[in-house]
Amino acid sequence: MSLIQLERVGKVYSTGEVPVVALKDVSLAIERESFVSFVGPSGSGKSTALNLIGTLAKPTTGKVLVDGVDVATLDRTAGAAFRSNTIGFIFQNFNLIPVLTVYENVEYPLLMLRHTSSRERADRIQTLLESVGMLDQKNKYPNQISGGQKQRVAVARALVTNPKVVLADEPTANLDHATAFRIIEIMHTMQKSLGTTFIFSTHDPKIVGEAEVIFSLEDGALLPSGKARRP
Repeated sequence: MSLIQLERVGKVYSTGEVPVVALKDVSLAIERESFVSFVGPSGSGKSTALNLIGTLAKPTTGKVLVDGVDVATLDRTAGAAFRSNTIGFIFQNFNLIPVLTVYENVEYPLLMLRHTSSRERADRIQTLLESVGMLDQKNKYPNQISGGQKQRVAVARALVTNPKVVLADEPTANLDHATAFRIIEIMHTMQKSLGTTFIFSTHDPKIVGEAEVIFSLEDGALLPSGKARRP
């Protein structure tokens, strides 16, 4: 079975007087250990697709399966537990906690799990910070490091719980191209070494070229040529 399946998924937001259709009848499958990009202009439905996969929203119609679980059936508590154990997140604005050091930011998700020993936490954090080239910065605070370094920390934080899938919404939007490519390269390396499935959204055509699988969205619909595998 595919790691992720969307079956005729639609999503309508009804926050204003006029309902907003974010996704229309989208069906797709994402295999394990793949490197996937959702692409399309602003408002195409990229972020909505990630939010549905990440259990941050529920579909209006259709079904979203993640690792065999119909995530729409999860209540708030079960959804939070599922996210903690299965999904990591990387945000374009980094979302690091300013009063915590680099080390403490990466440690934070493990403290939420509450079933890892201090030794295990230390081993995981050190390994990941070393992998993303941030071990020597572990005692610094977010305001003492660059944007590219913050995103490296965010990658380590997303991976520290050993999630099956990492979701990244425009992870390179606030970075220059050279730094953006380094971040994507780090994600590729972690995908291959850990077997993690990475799914990111982007509108940057240069970054899109780094994906193995591409799903193109426009006005909430998956384009007929929406899936392409790089040679």
